[in-house]
Amino acid sequence: MPLNQQTATINTMYEKRLINFCFLLLISAILSACATYTQSPENSAIAGGGSTENTQSTSVEPVIEAKEIEYGNFTEEQLYTAIISELGAQRGELSEAGESYFDLARQTRDLGIIQRAVQFASANNDVNAMLQLGLLWIEIEPSNSQPHLMVGFQFLERGSLDQAISHMGEVIELGGDIDFSVIAAQTGSMNTQDRGFLIQSLRELNENFPDQPSIRIALAQMLAQSTLYAESLVEVRALIDLTDTNPSLILLQAQILQAMDRGEEALNTLSEGVDRFVDAHELRMNYARYLIQNDEFKNAADQFRQLMEEDPQDWETLYSIALLELEIENFDNAIEIFTRLIAVDQQADESQFYLAYVHEQQGNLAKSVEHYRQVRPGTNNFLASQQQATRISIQMGELEDAHDWISRISRGQPRLEILLTTVESSLLIQAEYGDDALTLLDNSLNKFPNETGLLFARVLYYDSITDQAGSEKDLQQIITMKPDDSRALNHLGYMLAAQTTRYEEALELLERAIAVSPNDPAIIDSLAWAQYKLGHYEDALQNLRRAFAAFPDPEVASHLGEVLWALDRQDEAMQVWNRALQGSPDSELVLEAMERLQSAR
Repeated sequence: MPLNQQTATINTMYEKRLINFCFLLLISAILSACATYTQSPENSAIAGGGSTENTQSTSVEPVIEAKEIEYGNFTEEQLYTAIISELGAQRGELSEAGESYFDLARQTRDLGIIQRAVQFASANNDVNAMLQLGLLWIEIEPSNSQPHLMVGFQFLERGSLDQAISHMGEVIELGGDIDFSVIAAQTGSMNTQDRGFLIQSLRELNENFPDQPSIRIALAQMLAQSTLYAESLVEVRALIDLTDTNPSLILLQAQILQAMDRGEEALNTLSEGVDRFVDAHELRMNYARYLIQNDEFKNAADQFRQLMEEDPQDWETLYSIALLELEIENFDNAIEIFTRLIAVDQQADESQFYLAYVHEQQGNLAKSVEHYRQVRPGTNNFLASQQQATRISIQMGELEDAHDWISRISRGQPRLEILLTTVESSLLIQAEYGDDALTLLDNSLNKFPNETGLLFARVLYYDSITDQAGSEKDLQQIITMKPDDSRALNHLGYMLAAQTTRYEEALELLERAIAVSPNDPAIIDSLAWAQYKLGHYEDALQNLRRAFAAFPDPEVASHLGEVLWALDRQDEAMQVWNRALQGSPDSELVLEAMERLQSAR
């Protein structure tokens, strides 16, 4: 080896030793800092104070009490692993750090390392690591209630109810605190058998620890989830008798009474509650909502105003007041409140929507359009607002303005342009501007020639002028491009069954449609109608009963009655029609079928 290469090798060896020595010094400094590190709600669970914005667990879990972590003695390799993990965590490599600390915890069985590993597992939402670390922690420190608390909730999430309850009971035995009422938040989708087991376990815990009110609250909540309202109410009232009542208990009692259809008692309970706990915001808010459900709008408004006196910038409550004023048609008050909310950009888009509605009700159509158009893209009411603005503009005869606005807001957004074009064409057809609708759709199809949504919109135009050939041509084009388009298959199949004698062709199309959407009542009705036209009365009757059960629409009722009539079951047919007329007394379809068939007897 050349001399200069030997010298370089020796220098590299000394550099590595120096780096290792510096690492050991750094390890000592960081572990010393960790020994005095206390986690606070404002700080990350990871040393270094990095953001926890993307590492929050979505589980309902107990918060591990923050305390100083003390570390034991480790090998140089273990110390090296710890420092690398800490440095990685500071760079945001939380998953890798968590895995390293998990391995260290099992190797060293050191309580400080275990607690540090728990912090990483919690930050990473690593539920498997949380459970294993919790069990290891219990093994090393069995008298500490915290790991039992953590493990109990992990078992609850996994559905291991007996183990969960066992550890939760151990928390109380060891003098720890646990809020059993959070259990109800974990068990909404639990099956009946598991819920029954949990209820029985809570009953036993309640007997063993009668001084723990949260057990009884959880029991009452679980009983209510199981619709055992009477038993749930007994538990709540027993708890109120045994302890100082509070707004949460009053609200729970009212909710149970409401579920038992004892609405007046629920209202009285809430009324007494807000008189007793005048500053209980959530209780008063729920009382106001209950009053609205019972059409006691004036009293509800009074409750909302009291809430606003407590906090004049409680915008959610102010928005509720505006909706209430809208409900009781105090339009001037509603306008004032919605305008105020818009000015401070609170519930602004919703307020624009309802403000537009109010102006329309008052006949101020131009103002209504203006406010509908102020609803911003990306918000819940955006598309509905544009539809309403377009409808009113067309109603006022301002077709060009309506189209220009749609073109402006959809420019550069092809999907939005297509959607709003179909909306505009539909509204034009409804307003009997059919020629304008056809021109709009033809121009749009020149731009987007293979867009099935636009083709179907043109089908609806052809339907409106009973141009069967035009409808069939566009429907066939859609089916050619999308052979499994159940909407087009159904539309064409029903059209052929209802307007032609091409019943076999109609049946084939509708059987294809039902294969794609087997539970669509509209398609089931169409299939039955083709079967009826072919003389397959029993098959048609079976399908029409199924469609009518899912969707008791007058058109389905007219078909069902006609098939029953053909089967010489006129009394049943009349019952079906009369039922349909109760809901839709002016249904032309039902009235026409009744008159036609009765006159032919």
